[in-house]
Amino acid sequence: MDSLGRAMRAGVAAGDGALRLLFAATCAWSVAHVYYAQPLFDALSAEFGIGHAAIGAVFGVTQLGSLLALVLLVPLGDRVPRRRLALVLAALLGLASLAMALAASPTMLLASAFALGLLGTAMTQGMLAYAAAWAPPGEGGRMMGTVGAGVMVGLLAARAVAGVVADVAGWRALYAGSAAVAVVLLALLRRRLPALPAAGAPSYPRLLVGLLHVLRYDRVLQIRGGIALLMFAALGIFWSALSLPLGAPPHALSHTAIGAFGLAGLVGVWAAGRAGQWADRGRGQRATGAALLLLLAAWLPLAAMRFGLWTTVLGVVLLDLAAQAIHITNQSMILHGRPEAGGRLLGGYMLFYGLGSGGGATAATAVYARAGWPAVCLLGAAVSLAALVFWAATRRAMPQACLPLDSRISE
Repeated sequence: MDSLGRAMRAGVAAGDGALRLLFAATCAWSVAHVYYAQPLFDALSAEFGIGHAAIGAVFGVTQLGSLLALVLLVPLGDRVPRRRLALVLAALLGLASLAMALAASPTMLLASAFALGLLGTAMTQGMLAYAAAWAPPGEGGRMMGTVGAGVMVGLLAARAVAGVVADVAGWRALYAGSAAVAVVLLALLRRRLPALPAAGAPSYPRLLVGLLHVLRYDRVLQIRGGIALLMFAALGIFWSALSLPLGAPPHALSHTAIGAFGLAGLVGVWAAGRAGQWADRGRGQRATGAALLLLLAAWLPLAAMRFGLWTTVLGVVLLDLAAQAIHITNQSMILHGRPEAGGRLLGGYMLFYGLGSGGGATAATAVYARAGWPAVCLLGAAVSLAALVFWAATRRAMPQACLPLDSRISE
């Protein structure tokens, strides 16, 4: 059955550019829900009466939903037919967007943010694993680069789109519009998503145990996950605090202008595509070291905001170039040669992401409330330096990513 599936993928996926685009576009839409709120913190703070020191909790509960999705929902892709799971998640994510648009209290706001994190993450990671399983032999890194670029576009465009819509029609219109997009996207997915042969995965309880096993035994996942935790903590620190100084005097920028800073990071789309190819050619470690140095260097122009906002734009470009190169390299190395366990492996990997991103966001708004933007940048630089040190210390311990899963894991 596996050989039949690979033959199908080699014959169809390699030439189906429209399908690759659909995978990427779906990931862009779903991941955007996790980040829409970040440039809107000041508006949400004012409407719901939540102080600046605590508004980061909106992103924190979103990340909590993401963590639970990684543990409870993403591994389902190794058992439930991926096409059916994708359709159900797309429908539920549209409903969660509508609930966010109708939120009338802080409790409803936080509950809706939690649901968006849960379903947005499950949909994104499920589609990434779907794409990896569909990729023809030898093109896993390229496929992850293409779909990963879609994830990055959604992540960065989310902030820009959120800012524009909030200024023109209010933040609620943003989520109502996303619910409408869900209807259109669901029709496309029903028509175009391919069916894959059953992976023959174990029962759901054993899938959950399998997730614990990959976290315990898989050295590639442990090392690359540690790098991801620190890298995403640095991103969470920056993006969660950015709207606070930009929205206050002397800048006093609109939501549109604040969100537009995310577009500067679209340069990272190039890094995402290249990183997947580098990983396919065995250059993942070299790319990781260079990207971590870039991540650390990005905090210098970011800290110089008082000299002009052009320094912030430069910092965003450097930050996202580095982050996307690391992220795609991580995923390519973890999944290489074992797409049949993509749900468990990506679920385990993204647990590190959720812990880092949520922790960074929560710490950033608290640090900003007490010591301002320079302290936020100092915190981000310290976390980035820790990531570089961790990579250097574990480089020799990194096994070959192409090794098959241990039998204790794959059962």
